[in-house]
Amino acid sequence: MNELDLKVAELAREMLVTVVMLAGPVLLVGLVVGVAVSVFQALTSVQEQTLSLVPKMLAVMGVVLLLLVPSLGMLRDYTLRILHQLHSFGLS
Repeated sequence: MNELDLKVAELAREMLVTVVMLAGPVLLVGLVVGVAVSVFQALTSVQEQTLSLVPKMLAVMGVVLLLLVPSLGMLRDYTLRILHQLHSFGLS
């Protein structure tokens, strides 16, 4: 592999790590709340559809709002790193 291929592979790895760090907490909260609501529904025999949707939606929205500032900072830093590396690809 030449140097350009290594740089592209490093950028792809960094992109995947950034995506996991941004989406991971939101997906994890949605999963935990969904499992908790499903267990609650199974224990109480309440099969209301809105009971499974509304808590997940509120939890995910809460996490997104809570992590909005750090997420935007992480995206800004990633974008700046990408823009600073453009010269190595001959795009500057």
